[in-house]
Amino acid sequence: MEQNATEDQIQAVAAKVESFGLKSTIINGTERTVIAAIGEKRGSFKESIESFPGVSALTPISAPYKMASREVRTEPSTIQVGSFTAGGGHVGYVGGPCSVESEEQLISSARAVKAAGGTGLRGGAFKPRTSPYSFQGMKEEGLKLLAQAREETGLAVFTEVMATEDVDLVCRYADVLQVGARNMQNYRLLEAVGKSGKPVLLKRGASATMDEFLLAAEYILNEGNDQVMLCERGIRTFESHTRFTLPLASIPYLHRRTHLPVIIDPSHGTGHTYMVHDLAVAAVAAGADGLIIEMHPDPPNAQSDGYQSQTFEQFAETMTRCQKVQRALAE
Repeated sequence: MEQNATEDQIQAVAAKVESFGLKSTIINGTERTVIAAIGEKRGSFKESIESFPGVSALTPISAPYKMASREVRTEPSTIQVGSFTAGGGHVGYVGGPCSVESEEQLISSARAVKAAGGTGLRGGAFKPRTSPYSFQGMKEEGLKLLAQAREETGLAVFTEVMATEDVDLVCRYADVLQVGARNMQNYRLLEAVGKSGKPVLLKRGASATMDEFLLAAEYILNEGNDQVMLCERGIRTFESHTRFTLPLASIPYLHRRTHLPVIIDPSHGTGHTYMVHDLAVAAVAAGADGLIIEMHPDPPNAQSDGYQSQTFEQFAETMTRCQKVQRALAE
């Protein structure tokens, strides 16, 4: 739309798009408004729409992911929930245990994240595990502890939702819904979290291409939920010196292709505590919009992922160095 397009003109064009059986999504930017016309038969209606008052131009979107594309929204999106902000020049720092294990473990972790300058608390109440005999999480009791930790520290709560039937329950306690790598292409779950209206952290599947990753995000955006963050957590390659291979090249690539914030998970991306610090710092230097890091009061005795979890002291050191890099880049 033209920069001086009125609200009535914008709504008239959106209604016209809908009359053709297409889905219209209004995207309000700082300089202009864009109306995305989503559907299979867009080209045949071009002439009747471009003559409407207030229309500046019609541009076909070449990317298969329409709403996530920079062609639709040139400005980077900013996601803000509670104390946490990512994107648009802001870096969000999330820390916490892989699994919620007890009140003492979680509250002490939340306090350590807050003291180090973190803005989000991660913790799994429902845990997808490779083995059915491994610890599966505390479920709703874990969610209650996460809410308790937020009450005390003010940190935004990130936790994974694994099934469509759990979305409403998790929404009652969490600030950000995490969709794990194993569920990246669980399309019914993506639609459900999209309908929830809650911010979503979508993790890349271990074998997913970038187009598959962005099309998964499109499922959430297509439900009207524009609060989506993309999390690079490493992919499966032939290498064995790390749990996964963490491609930091994903950061500039995704920033070029999409307006969505890019979050890096150096814990899953390496699988080794000693690597997490350096990869976290490198991610911030490469322009990441946020980090999500596993930390635990007693990693050797953690019920899940202790081998890649930082101690409180290691997390604080990582935060200090990342924030120094962030300030240096801002100068």
